[in-house]
Amino acid sequence: MANPTPFSAYEWTIAWRYLRARKAEGGVTVMTWISLIGVALAVFALIATLAVRSGFRAEFVDTILGANAHVTVYNTVEIDAEGVSSRTMPDYAERALAIGQVSGVTRVAPLVRGEVMVSSQHGAAGVQVYGISTEDLMTLERVANPETSKGSIAEFESGLAIGSGVARELALGVGDRIKIISPDGMKTLFGTSPRIKSYVVTYIFTAGRYDIDRTRVYMPFAEAQDFFNRAGVADELEVLVETPEQVEDLALALLNAGGDRTLIWTWKDASGAFLRALEIEDNVMFIILSILVLIATMNIVSGLIMLVKNKGRDIGILRTFGLTEGAILRIFFICGASIGVVGTLIGVVTGCLFAIYIDPIFSAVNYVAGGGVWDPSVRGIYELPAQLRLGDVMSAVSLSLGLSFIITIFPARRAARMNPVEALRYE
Repeated sequence: MANPTPFSAYEWTIAWRYLRARKAEGGVTVMTWISLIGVALAVFALIATLAVRSGFRAEFVDTILGANAHVTVYNTVEIDAEGVSSRTMPDYAERALAIGQVSGVTRVAPLVRGEVMVSSQHGAAGVQVYGISTEDLMTLERVANPETSKGSIAEFESGLAIGSGVARELALGVGDRIKIISPDGMKTLFGTSPRIKSYVVTYIFTAGRYDIDRTRVYMPFAEAQDFFNRAGVADELEVLVETPEQVEDLALALLNAGGDRTLIWTWKDASGAFLRALEIEDNVMFIILSILVLIATMNIVSGLIMLVKNKGRDIGILRTFGLTEGAILRIFFICGASIGVVGTLIGVVTGCLFAIYIDPIFSAVNYVAGGGVWDPSVRGIYELPAQLRLGDVMSAVSLSLGLSFIITIFPARRAARMNPVEALRYE
């Protein structure tokens, strides 16, 4: 007994008896449960928040990359002899071929773009029209293989593909006709007359982003050239790359391949400010929740201090039996660490289950609240996403266990240094 093996079976037995001791025996069962529940809730909140954070960013980026160009290539402004400025590309085919040969580029598509008004029997709305070929449209994952769709994308050449938000606002279905009205029409002696043309809706898609579904209309490339007076030219080139997260590495090569008048605009240029704001928010949220975990683990200290005070007589008796300071320290360390481990385990399980079953949970919350909990027009996406990552779970586990083990040492040392004579003086 003079030199006991660290964490021997009798140390675990004594620690277990102290943890489950009844109030009449001087136990602190209530404080134990409070500490356990506090740690579990803190770890659950941390894992759930990290999962939602990761899911939101992944969903946001996926909807950007799945329905938009990774890089947009366009021209600098050129002013002709009549003083008219233009960015159009007469040599779009040759430049698309040159840019397509850049290592890392997977697809280059010429586009014609315009902002117009669309109208139906049920109203009107402003939209963005993208003139694109069927082959290039099929490479946009969120459009060609959306969450939900109506009609057939194979019929695109005979009509228009529109976002579900546009269809919902104008009460449109596949086969309905809409009018597209452009202010940039024919020039007459009395001014410029609007250009109006009727088209059939052949395909309705849901890309997963509210702003895309609400404003996006695709038109066959040749038809868009004719409608927007872009005969023989394109407005820009839409480029997809293999690794969108490292798109900056291709910037110089794309500029060189595009020629002298080439300018580029990456998806990070368009959404970088929002992504940086998300990153800052994530870091602040992690710090706040880490403080929450710290507060929860501090309950373990309170419980252990009470336990040491109540078990002073027992500590004195154990010391007279030959237990060393190290053995006493380990007994009370096991008491505190066990609370941290069990609480962390419960928090991990519940946090992971929350992330896995977030859809039915969120649906239940939305039903109880009467709907409208998640506004896609504000959030941008249609549902609250969650994505479990091993790194996030391990961060939460490491933080919780690390704090639990560290703060347990202090009351355990106090118990170990208790003088047995003083502990038994009044017994």
